[in-house]
Amino acid sequence: MKITVIHGQSHRGSSYHITQQIFDKISNTNKEIYEYFMPNDTPSFCVGCYQCIMKSESACPQAEKVQNIVASMEASDLIVINSPTYCLEMTGQLKTFFDHLGYMWLSHRPKPVMFQKIGIAISTAAGGGSKKVAKSIAKQLFWMGVPKVYRLNKNIKGSTWQTISNKMKESIDKETTKLSRKVEANIGIVRPGLGLRFLFTIMRSMQKSNNWNEVDKNYWKENGWLDKKRPW
Repeated sequence: MKITVIHGQSHRGSSYHITQQIFDKISNTNKEIYEYFMPNDTPSFCVGCYQCIMKSESACPQAEKVQNIVASMEASDLIVINSPTYCLEMTGQLKTFFDHLGYMWLSHRPKPVMFQKIGIAISTAAGGGSKKVAKSIAKQLFWMGVPKVYRLNKNIKGSTWQTISNKMKESIDKETTKLSRKVEANIGIVRPGLGLRFLFTIMRSMQKSNNWNEVDKNYWKENGWLDKKRPW
């Protein structure tokens, strides 16, 4: 099993430890993990040049860093993205990375392989807001075509992994065990649900009448998606 994990922070706090628990509990003995830490692996800020959308993802000024992570995502069966909650949002460095992936959205040039993957969105908060952050991360994966995205969010009532209560750690242990089993049961067999299929149909209709971006429209044509072919 190949796994890409993107940490929305560089410190190894609660979100990191929860992610590690999930990896440890997945029984597959041939796990190959590609791991990235923000901000060290984060590309610079998106400058809104539209080069990735109007020309090619390789035309992005930050293409080298972005495409290194994207290649790992494409090669993986499971994509895990975590973030602590900063001011009720995901970390700025993680959002900076997501800003570079707009060209992969269903509205532009979604990758066919993304429709076969499982995602996990993880967030923790010392106070509140983790549910909103996990939902936001999951939304990003959904718009890239990932058909199954699990969410795990915990308001841990502590600023570090070491300061949270044993009761909270027991609750996390139960949730990570349950989640790892769900992943193992569904890896390789997920298919897009009605919501994703419906959105794909809407975007297909939009691309049929697309007279503003030849790169996007040609991409859909080449994949056969403007006809009867589908990426699942």
